Amino acid sequence: MSENKIYNIEDIMDMLPHRYPFLLVDRLEVEVPGEKGVGLKNVTMNEEFFQGHFPGNPVMPGVLQIEAMAQTAGALVISSFENYKDSKKSVLFMSIDGVKFRKPVKPGDQLKMHVEKVHARRNVFVFKGQSKVNDQVVSEAEFTAMILD
Repeated sequence: MSENKIYNIEDIMDMLPHRYPFLLVDRLEVEVPGEKGVGLKNVTMNEEFFQGHFPGNPVMPGVLQIEAMAQTAGALVISSFENYKDSKKSVLFMSIDGVKFRKPVKPGDQLKMHVEKVHARRNVFVFKGQSKVNDQVVSEAEFTAMILD
């Protein structure tokens, strides 16, 4: 059995077009290339969204947790392409289903986005995902995305 492949932030920036403040994956661990992996987001008080969400009670917006899952899935698929650094792909949401928010995500949390491909057809991919903090599910969803050149 082979070891999981780890991609750092520089690698992820080669895979995804997102940049600060909207790049929401700090690290990617690929368990099965193009199929299953875990993204990591270190949530800090320095995040811009905490200024208004909410003063005195900072909580990471749920939509950004789902976006972080989708970015993880996009990077997972793109990392499976041989020349991903030269390809400059974009990942676009098509649908989001079955979203559940279970617990708040706060500054200091380490958000782990567990994503797994459900199926794919040409350049359209369906993934299920769960985000966890300390092994507890904080959000989950199934989402469809298209990968474009």
